[in-house]
Amino acid sequence: MNIQYLRQSLKRRWLSYYQENREWIDQLGVWVDCGGQRRPSSSFILGTLASLEPQLTQLLPLVVSLSNNPDRIILALGLNFNPNEELQTLQAVEEENKPVKMLPSQSPPALEPLESAKSQKLPSLIDESCEGARYSGAARDRESSKK
Repeated sequence: MNIQYLRQSLKRRWLSYYQENREWIDQLGVWVDCGGQRRPSSSFILGTLASLEPQLTQLLPLVVSLSNNPDRIILALGLNFNPNEELQTLQAVEEENKPVKMLPSQSPPALEPLESAKSQKLPSLIDESCEGARYSGAARDRESSKK
């Protein structure tokens, strides 16, 4: 078991739980000052995390046999911090790390018009030369010879 990973996991779970339930946790009389940090009591944090993190329930019997002082356990797990201040710090870091949205540096290339296949002789041009649009030169010659 990687202790550093467990500490990070416990911190994330505790902060997530606290953020979701802040409204009623702030009103409980479980807040203490420990080592200059205002936080919920060690027993409250440990009880909450024991229900959220299965690895902790396997580890707690060993930890308690080494030290039955809940404040020292919280210190060892890296959870002696004010959750309100920690959440504010995390939000500030997230804001700093957000990519800055900017306008594009240049406009997208304009679409070029499609070139359509031009007919060899447009009827309007043929009509302007008074040759007619219905007959080709060979057809006109046949018509002339009949007359």
